[in-house]
Amino acid sequence: MRTKFLIPFLMSGLVWFSSCDSESDSNGTARMEVRLTDAPGDYEEVNIDIRSVQIHKEDTDSESGWQTLDVVHPKVYNLLNFANGVDTLIASANLPAGKISQIRLVLGENNSLKLKDGRTVDLKTPSGQTSGLKLKINADLREDVTYVVLLDFDAAKSVVARGNGQYNLKPVIRTITQAIAGGIKGRVTPIEAKPGIYVISAENDTIGGFANDNGEFLIKGVKAGTYSVKFYTAGAVNDTTLTNISVSQDQIKDLGTVKLPTKE
Repeated sequence: MRTKFLIPFLMSGLVWFSSCDSESDSNGTARMEVRLTDAPGDYEEVNIDIRSVQIHKEDTDSESGWQTLDVVHPKVYNLLNFANGVDTLIASANLPAGKISQIRLVLGENNSLKLKDGRTVDLKTPSGQTSGLKLKINADLREDVTYVVLLDFDAAKSVVARGNGQYNLKPVIRTITQAIAGGIKGRVTPIEAKPGIYVISAENDTIGGFANDNGEFLIKGVKAGTYSVKFYTAGAVNDTTLTNISVSQDQIKDLGTVKLPTKE
């Protein structure tokens, strides 16, 4: 959860914290987002019907190795809406950490091209309508790190005129995989304090979580930067703040054991 707020409001108690998800327990997964962007083409619209996004962990064509991403937005995308640095999320999932080799787009039948003269014609995509369009990515996903696979779709090169007023879609796509967010983990003592934990940037953008019953915590989705980490407890007996915590986009920063003050 990301919010902006003033610190005095936070001090009113733990009610403000109840809507944040606990991310204290590592489950050996990485987070992946698949985003679509485009190089401009000389058309009014290039509409691509994306039905499914899948990944493969092995460098083979075995159908048993394909996994469909569990959050996908199947619909028709006008590629020209995503030119000049604009992108859009088309799928995301938590995946087992480790190597992935390929990504596959399964396309539907509602692909079309709007020409400069206003006419709309069908785009024929025989390969995309059967087994899907397979792309090499060869990425190594690290546990608890968030990644983006950017599909850079070249609309100008992907649309091929057949010479009879018809057009084929032969997708030319460049894939870029990069880590975009790391995280912060550690353990607090005394464990019975069970503090709420906020990771706060210089702009007051905040990500929150709780320590678990063992005092362990893991806050994921922290972008590269320098943060303050604040620990809040009921009654403010154990409140403490760590400053100048530096995080990189491909790192889970381990704070080790954080000793909270206790009431004398």
